[in-house]
Amino acid sequence: MKKIGILFGQERSFPLAFVERINSKNIPGIIAEPVKIDKVIQGESSGYSVILDRISQDVPFYRAFLKNAALCGTAVINNPFWWSADEKFFNNCLSTKIDVPVPKTVILPSKDLPADTVELSFSNLTYPLDWEGIFKYVGFPAYMKPFAGGGWKNVYKLTDMNDFFEKHAETGELVMMLQEEIIFEEYYRCYCIGGKHVRIMSYEPRNPHHLRYVADFKPSKEKLKMMTDIVLKINNYLGYDFNTVELALRDGVAYAIDFCNPAPDADIKSVGQENFDWVVETAANFAIEKAKNQVEGTDNLTWGEYIKRSTAGKKLY
Repeated sequence: MKKIGILFGQERSFPLAFVERINSKNIPGIIAEPVKIDKVIQGESSGYSVILDRISQDVPFYRAFLKNAALCGTAVINNPFWWSADEKFFNNCLSTKIDVPVPKTVILPSKDLPADTVELSFSNLTYPLDWEGIFKYVGFPAYMKPFAGGGWKNVYKLTDMNDFFEKHAETGELVMMLQEEIIFEEYYRCYCIGGKHVRIMSYEPRNPHHLRYVADFKPSKEKLKMMTDIVLKINNYLGYDFNTVELALRDGVAYAIDFCNPAPDADIKSVGQENFDWVVETAANFAIEKAKNQVEGTDNLTWGEYIKRSTAGKKLY
């Protein structure tokens, strides 16, 4: 019997529907359940052929559990080793090398010294930074956000240089990105599952959270294909099995704004019934596919083109 597990936190609608959908298919030799952990012993199997991870980004214990499980042959969605290494600034850097349009972006050292460091720890950092060059490159208005993490936490819209310094003083030990504002005509949030299934959803990030999927942009077939191609390229290079990509369209160009969301919102109350049904069904089918192909004791993780090309000594682009 192959078990598919889902590891989750406070959310309920998606995890429970995911388990129910898989089990309702009555596939011989495959069952699904919420993951159960009573102990984690080094080098011992988790008992799951597949685990869909929705919470380890917030719980280091779970991330360690998943790495051990993957080492023993569990197909973890998403790859916990890559997820641990990835962050939003790297995603932007990679995009500049694979011809995916992104806003002009720089990374900034934290305003406050990180714990267990002193001023001498930053001997290689020029102070003050070249603020004139940074502001000239990014321009204003701009957005400042953490280089890792999500959920629209600690995100600032900045109008000018003085506004930047005032807001940056509030960020403490957070490492922030400063990013060009893309004033868009249309905006979309796109699920990508299994590196091949894409759902493009109208999205309005300027609305209150519960109204963001109420937007009703109507993209042409050409725009849909352009966005689908971008979403697939990003996820195939990063190696995510389950992710969302946000695209802002300005003057016919689709800019990738936020595309490191390996545990994206899938709650029925926010994404709506149609999107919810799609993501539950598609995630269930993909997990079943992974379970059927899983081989005990081998590496069953997804590795992106960036890693595969790097280890093979091939050029990235």
